[in-house]
Amino acid sequence: MENGVIEFDVGLGGGDDGIDIEPSNDDVDMPDGSSNDANSLGSGSGETSFSVGVYIPEGDHDLEPCEGMEFESEEAAKAFYNSYARRVGFSTRVSSSRRSRKDGAIIQRSFVCAKEGFRNLNEKRTMDREIKRPRTVTRVGCKASLSVKIQESGKWLVSGFVKEHNHDLVPPDQVHCLRSHRQISGPAKTLIDTLQAAGMGPRRIMSVLIKEYGGISRVGFTEVDCRNYMRNSRQRNMEGDIQLLLDYLKQKQADNLNFFYAVQGDEDQYTGNVFWADPKSRSDYSHFGDTVTIDTTYRSNRYRLPFAPFTGLNHHGQPVLFGCAFLMNESEASFVWLFKTWLEAMSGRSPVSITTEHDGVIRSAITQVFPNTRHRFCKWHMFKQCQEKLSHVLLQHPQFEAAFYKSVNLSESTDEFESCWHSLADKYDLRDHKWLQAIYDDRKQWVPVYLRDTFFAEMSVTQRSDSMNSYFDGYVNASTNLNQFFKLYEKALESRHEKEVKADLDTMNASPVLKTPSPMEKQVSEFYTRKIFARFQEELVSTLTFMALKVDDDEEVISYQVSKYGEEHKAYHVKFNVLEMRATCSCQLFEFSGLLCRHVLAVFRVTNVLTLPSHYILKRWTRNAKSSVTLEERVSDPYQSYLESHTVRYNTLRHEAFKFVEEGAESVDSYNVAMAALAEVSNKVALGLKSEGKSSLTNDRMRDVSARIGFQANQCTVEVPGSSGQQLSEDDMDRKINELSVDLERANRKCEVYRTNLLSLLKDVEDHKQRLSVEVENIKLSLKESL
Repeated sequence: MENGVIEFDVGLGGGDDGIDIEPSNDDVDMPDGSSNDANSLGSGSGETSFSVGVYIPEGDHDLEPCEGMEFESEEAAKAFYNSYARRVGFSTRVSSSRRSRKDGAIIQRSFVCAKEGFRNLNEKRTMDREIKRPRTVTRVGCKASLSVKIQESGKWLVSGFVKEHNHDLVPPDQVHCLRSHRQISGPAKTLIDTLQAAGMGPRRIMSVLIKEYGGISRVGFTEVDCRNYMRNSRQRNMEGDIQLLLDYLKQKQADNLNFFYAVQGDEDQYTGNVFWADPKSRSDYSHFGDTVTIDTTYRSNRYRLPFAPFTGLNHHGQPVLFGCAFLMNESEASFVWLFKTWLEAMSGRSPVSITTEHDGVIRSAITQVFPNTRHRFCKWHMFKQCQEKLSHVLLQHPQFEAAFYKSVNLSESTDEFESCWHSLADKYDLRDHKWLQAIYDDRKQWVPVYLRDTFFAEMSVTQRSDSMNSYFDGYVNASTNLNQFFKLYEKALESRHEKEVKADLDTMNASPVLKTPSPMEKQVSEFYTRKIFARFQEELVSTLTFMALKVDDDEEVISYQVSKYGEEHKAYHVKFNVLEMRATCSCQLFEFSGLLCRHVLAVFRVTNVLTLPSHYILKRWTRNAKSSVTLEERVSDPYQSYLESHTVRYNTLRHEAFKFVEEGAESVDSYNVAMAALAEVSNKVALGLKSEGKSSLTNDRMRDVSARIGFQANQCTVEVPGSSGQQLSEDDMDRKINELSVDLERANRKCEVYRTNLLSLLKDVEDHKQRLSVEVENIKLSLKESL
């Protein structure tokens, strides 16, 4: 039976000694899916191995086993039979053994061909559980074997030998792939350890070993064995270093109670998974935790470190840290624990969106812990996988990569993407490619056109999301081990903090260069950080090359078709609610990045929306993103409030005026009435302007200034209402004068904006009036001709 040890007594001639028979633990699942041959003589599978000197009698290297041969030990007999099997071309394993009932010592052992017996497919263990990776059936009932038993002299005697096999033997150039002959020698282990410390992966290490030994057959093991040895070696080294990590985290928490860390299980019996978040990470998450990247690629890429940082983007577009983890156990349960622990550290607030590598285990864990969060696979990771999985296609068709990139990044709609993708699969005969079909099935989780309706804090819906590995780039490298990690981690934190401080200083101390006379550009330059403003400015300037054509108007919502000059075939669709000052665009840049696109801004330009409504300025992109002051409080500046309310009034009045003009042109009578009404309204507006210009903007302002300041030239004092003639210093007086100068400048700007908008409205009305006059005259002429 498999996976069991059965002992039973067999009496021998009525003696006092008995023997116990132990079938071996064969057919055990191994990391690469093969069976346990030769009791795992080779260490390539990752199990503990022992070195055995190959026993070959001197003078005859082709000696075959035969009954009556003697060996100094059981291990020598095993090594001899395995050496013989290597020459012949088959793999061996240990079969049954017999133990003495007196002292339990093994007194008989059988070594068999690895293909001996048959797999028991009716066992309960295979009936009760689903086999995820079914192994190839290798047992064919081969009878080849070698049996040895111990003598009174202590030597082992061959008591039975069966030479014949019922299957084909393996040729010499393939023998090294058989399990019992795959053994990593001491020198090979030393070389692997050296190359692994230098950051080389198993594939490159195997290339070096093949070159060093003169061929794969001379290496004595496979790449799978090398990979397993490296993994186990790394695991052993890591387990020794984890205690250093725990000591480091305990000290950090002792220094600051807001420092959070957790270990899966008891700290004395941990599984190896550790998570921590410093106070700054927890604070930053409260400001920028709307979108998160969980970077687990360190454990599988060139770094070979089971490290998983949680990162995001701050108000300068810089990477910011939300916590770190070491994952020694990468099961689904481990990721569920990690995400729940991280959520606990972040006060239970789930992000809007999460980006991870393309991994089914991680996806399942995120579905359980973050059911309402949009999960995206990193596009950078997808393109990297494409280079590996489709390398043969890239070699034969160099143009494939550009076509693949274009279909993913430049598709403007789901239909366009579907068409491009299927066309690409047909052109390069990839319809049946399993990996390509798998990522197509997951397209809604990584192709940009399916994700534009969710916020990911990226400045473009088509850029490559290469945020993976970005926070610790330049610090954690291929040769980093856990011992070195602490210092590099501290350096990375310090460097990132310095960059954020510098960006804050640059934003506060250097005003950006304005490229247009637009009040909107000046408005947002005072709110956004420098980098975000530069990105918005790029969109604003681009509106000069775009045309916005009104295609529909249902009174409340106006639809526009926006296209670049000369590219009318590639149009975007914008819907603008005039009364609510809200617009949506088919490109969905605002939903994806939090910045308005050039298409909406082009509509704002043609409708004379001069300032950006406050609901389009996300606090997370502003200079005060980390302050407790809300955007609504900051936008309550009188001038800004005036501009916004004025824009609403202007657009509402313009909308109603156009409706009035259209109704007035229905007939000659309505036209005459409309013209008379317009003349009357024009006179009233002119009188209102004249009155407001003289009294409100001049006398009221001067009376307000006179009430607030009484200037005494000889005494150089300022009299403030309610201050009982308090004397002010020259510095205070200059400050007051500067404040009033700013108020006066704002008033002038207010008048200028008001005058400009009103003149524009009157000009539009006059243009419509002239067009209506021409139409009326044409109607009159046509009526005369018909009579």
